[in-house]
Amino acid sequence: MGKAAAARKLAAAAAYGGGGLSVLGGGLYGVLRVEAALARKAIGEPLGSRPPDATGWYGRGRPGPAIKVALVGDSSAAGYGVDRVEETPGARLASGLAALADRRVHLRSLAVVGAQSRDLAGQVERALPTEPDLAVVLIGVNDITHSVLPATSVRNLSEAVRRLRDAGVAVVVGTCPDLGTIRPIPPPLKQVGRAWSRRLAAAQAIAVVEQGGRTVSLGTILGPEFDAAPALLFGPDRFHPSAAGYASLADVLLPSSLAALGHGLDAIEQPEAGRGEGLRPIALAAIEAANTPGTELDGTEVAGNRRGVRGLWVELRHRRRHPATEGEAPDEAEHDGQPEHAATDGA
Repeated sequence: MGKAAAARKLAAAAAYGGGGLSVLGGGLYGVLRVEAALARKAIGEPLGSRPPDATGWYGRGRPGPAIKVALVGDSSAAGYGVDRVEETPGARLASGLAALADRRVHLRSLAVVGAQSRDLAGQVERALPTEPDLAVVLIGVNDITHSVLPATSVRNLSEAVRRLRDAGVAVVVGTCPDLGTIRPIPPPLKQVGRAWSRRLAAAQAIAVVEQGGRTVSLGTILGPEFDAAPALLFGPDRFHPSAAGYASLADVLLPSSLAALGHGLDAIEQPEAGRGEGLRPIALAAIEAANTPGTELDGTEVAGNRRGVRGLWVELRHRRRHPATEGEAPDEAEHDGQPEHAATDGA
């Protein structure tokens, strides 16, 4: 079975309640469980400290109305491993949105260290009452290292995106990063992790776009940049990103987040064929995105139709990164009559 067909079948299994073993093979799944246990042992347990809470207001002095952002997912969203709130991906992303949209931004960080896709339901439940304009979701790594069936993982993510989109929330999902660059994991675990994470990322992309969200490939978070400079971009546990790594993560998510909100040139720029951008059938686009860090996928129409003979149509883009914006600490003060809990209730 080709990679695109496998990803499409995995996403379909999730949508229709299948267990996913037909795609993977029971023997391969058994091997994965053993490999995942070894990977967890190699990585070790979290160091015990909670990451700084990035919840609060950003863009002091900028005009309103404020952009409200919910950040949900696992330790990569929470910013595990850094000491200062300014270094978390939430603070970096919110600071960048405030600067480039010239708007105040309220970020609600709901991400939890160790979260799996099954935990998204509770995080979304907490996010919806705040009526966010945008939800940014980072999930998948812990599903792999805890042997969650891929179809189950994708189904949990799909349901979370559906609930957010039904509430009118724009959604950007950073798909599962490439686990093949984690230094504590030796071969052949490294090759298994790389293949597994890329397949999951492709299936996530299909499911998210089907539900009306957009995805950004996060191979960058543990991909070529991290492999080339592990001392700089990995944290002390050699698994989670460092402050520089989280900055790179936020830089990748920022252009797609602006586009999802309809702000600036990111929202109106057209795909450029010379940069490998343009229309693709969803399954082929998902595989290409999983192999190319920073690739964005978003559903579109061709001649008034969302689907062609090869499935959903998507626009594939390699959005240009913006000049780096320094992260700022959030201001927890109440603004313009916003509910007090929205500014002070942390994750």
